Order: sequence, then structure tokens, then C-alpha cells
Amino acid sequence: MKTATIPSLRVDPELRAAAESVLKEGETLSAFVENSLRSQIHYRKTQAEFIARGLKAREEAKRTGVYYGAEEVLAELKGMLDAKLAEKSAK
Repeated sequence: MKTATIPSLRVDPELRAAAESVLKEGETLSAFVENSLRSQIHYRKTQAEFIARGLKAREEAKRTGVYYGAEEVLAELKGMLDAKLAEKSAK
């Protein structure tokens, strides 16, 4: 597969210095920018999927008339967490 380039990015010297100040040993600024780009793409896709699931759940609730209160949801999540913790401590 061929590689492609990302357009040049003009930033003020302070931003470049801030980015360079957090580089790990042996990491290049290009690698940092690429990793940041990949992370932001993943974040935005995940966020879009989350919103889509929420909208789908809202439509399902409207369609069925079945709604769950925060207390019910939190209690179910706590039960799931407790079960996993118990499973983990049993190992």
C-alpha cells in the first residue's frame, strides 16, 4: 500500500515547543502527530457510535413506552461490576 502525506501544519512556536516538551525518549514530532491523529480519529468514531446507540435507544423507548430510571440502570451496572469483581477474586 502506498503512503500518503498529511498537509503541513503551521502552528505558533509555543505550541510546537509544548508538543516537543512531552515527547517520549526517541519519539519524533512526526510520530507524535501521527499518533495524535490516530487517537482523535478513534475518539470521534467512538463518540459517533455512542451517540447513534443513544439515539437508537431513545427511539426504541419512544416506540415501546418502556423507560428506565437512573437508579435502575445504576443498580444493574453495580450488579454487573460486583459479579465481575467476585469472579476475579475467586480466581
